[in-house]
Amino acid sequence: MLKLAFSAHDMAQTRLAYSALGEVGLSLRTLKDASRHAVHLPWVRRVRAWLVESGPDLRLLSDLVPPADRTPDFVTPPPDTPTPRLDRELDRLRALPPAQVRADLDAMTGPRTPALAALYADPPAGLDRLAGQVTAYWDAAIAPHWPRMQALLEGDVLHRARRIAEGGADLVFRDLHPDVAWRPDTLFVSHRPYGHTRTARGRGLLLVPSVFAWPRVFTQTAAPWQPTLIYPARGVAALWESGRGRTPGALAKVLGASRARLLTALDAPATTTDLARHTGMTTGGTSQHLTALRDAGLLTAHRDRRLVLYGRTALGDALVAAQTGPDA
Repeated sequence: MLKLAFSAHDMAQTRLAYSALGEVGLSLRTLKDASRHAVHLPWVRRVRAWLVESGPDLRLLSDLVPPADRTPDFVTPPPDTPTPRLDRELDRLRALPPAQVRADLDAMTGPRTPALAALYADPPAGLDRLAGQVTAYWDAAIAPHWPRMQALLEGDVLHRARRIAEGGADLVFRDLHPDVAWRPDTLFVSHRPYGHTRTARGRGLLLVPSVFAWPRVFTQTAAPWQPTLIYPARGVAALWESGRGRTPGALAKVLGASRARLLTALDAPATTTDLARHTGMTTGGTSQHLTALRDAGLLTAHRDRRLVLYGRTALGDALVAAQTGPDA
């Protein structure tokens, strides 16, 4: 059990962000132990086929993400902006002090492979080699799916930000994960076999939604990083699904089948393109239905750069939650 004590200043410093580089490390864990990540099996099959066909040199990256040992913190440093690009995160990776790299490698409990030994001997050269392997892996395994993943992550950030605004820490942690609980001034995270009591060090907490963390939560609390909690993003269970899905019959009678299907699909905020792909509708038709639902006060639309994310309002949530009748 991790106990993280908060001050009033820590609460004011709490923020939300997601990490492209973090998804690289966690997705490798998923590949190495897919039996624990059944949600991601469609993705696992595609990437394993690419690995067999292409055989890229990912030895250093793979050795740094062992299935049974902790990944060194320097491999996935907490993001310094809410929506970091991979190239910026790789620049930070290359600039890490050699002493920090060696200290994190010393904390690993497994045997030091030749690739890890070379990194330990020459951290700047090793980090540059690692960045190249991350880029090759990203281009084939993550980039084709990143727009959909990014929309899911940004949607979770928006949802949690709204929860903080509405009810503070108590509300944001209430449904974040079964292993996470909030009591006055203290965050409890069930970590087995770890047991620590720490403070947020006046730096607050960084909340990082993740696609590949599912079904677990991860924490980083050691200096020099801001204490970080990585948790599964909302809606990740449906990320690789496609097709029409299920629609409550009573809701369809009131709104129409298409609009009811869209409203029920928005358990997590999503873009028009993602919703069209998920429901099997045309993009144009999806856009028209979303506009009608927004005009009726059932959805909100939030623009983030080039993306427009749709999410349910409290009224929309209440309508979906009330539907317990047979499917249409």
